[in-house]
Amino acid sequence: MSRTEAASDFETVSETNLTRSERYRQLVDEFVLAPARIVWHDWRARIAVTIIAFFLFLGTVGVRLVDEPRTNQGDRLVGAFRTLEHPLGTTASGVDILSQVVYATVPMIQMITAGAVFSVVVATVVGTTSGYKGGAVDQGLMTVTDVMLTIPGLPLVIVLAGVTDIGGNPYLIGVLLSINAWAGLARALRSQVLTLRDAEYVEASRIMGVSTPKILTTDIIPNLMPYITMNFVQQARAVIFGSVGLYFLGILPYNRTNWGVMMNDAVSQAGATSSMVAFHWLLMPMLAVIFLSMGLTLFAQSADRLFNPRVRARHAKTVGGDDTDDEVSS
Repeated sequence: MSRTEAASDFETVSETNLTRSERYRQLVDEFVLAPARIVWHDWRARIAVTIIAFFLFLGTVGVRLVDEPRTNQGDRLVGAFRTLEHPLGTTASGVDILSQVVYATVPMIQMITAGAVFSVVVATVVGTTSGYKGGAVDQGLMTVTDVMLTIPGLPLVIVLAGVTDIGGNPYLIGVLLSINAWAGLARALRSQVLTLRDAEYVEASRIMGVSTPKILTTDIIPNLMPYITMNFVQQARAVIFGSVGLYFLGILPYNRTNWGVMMNDAVSQAGATSSMVAFHWLLMPMLAVIFLSMGLTLFAQSADRLFNPRVRARHAKTVGGDDTDDEVSS
């Protein structure tokens, strides 16, 4: 038998045999250690991870370290950085602003998680299925998508907030704020899938009889992860801005402290926009919104390197890459 006949694509056998422990070590290196090295070598990722970890710390450990906000915790309208007991100051009713910021972090994290996950999951399922299957499935899903794109988002959210019994549930509010945000991403993902579905490796999977969900999850979606991650972060930022804005306007119901409610109280109860005495009450929740948004933005910028297979392979030592990276300083 000639060498050409023996070495067909489906008969080639790897010359390297790995033990089970070596395979586990390679998986840990590729999917845990390599991303950690990428984060360590990218200043944007380091700042983003630090900021996001800080807010996660506030939302998990911080609520156990700081007393729950209540009236008469201190003197009224104590300025920021004046006392160690109330480092961020107090409100007009003597509520500690640090405790308000910490306890408002919890529902905010719940809202942005629910909203971003809902938007990205629906968009990914609709967009990839539509682009890969084509035909009647494509037409039906894109018709629904186009209908959702034509509905104005903000008026729809306001109407649904008024007619539905969502109470102050942060998960439902997060989904409500993303109710039609998935449509634009679904359209974009469909376009990306149209260029990938005829790729050689996808065609090979089809010939071998691999199921459609398997092809989508193993061959197509991994190539879209940087784009999906970018949109996940963008939607998280949209939920932050949308929730804070609607809480500030008094449109969304609430039963817990929220940064938007804090700003509304600062303006309506103490005239914080014109009074320097109460300005810190307005400033602190604004800074929380700015820093969390900045962390998410920097994470989105660094996500492309994090999900780039070539960059990850270069940082994975067990697959023959080295950790020299001339793109890091860019």
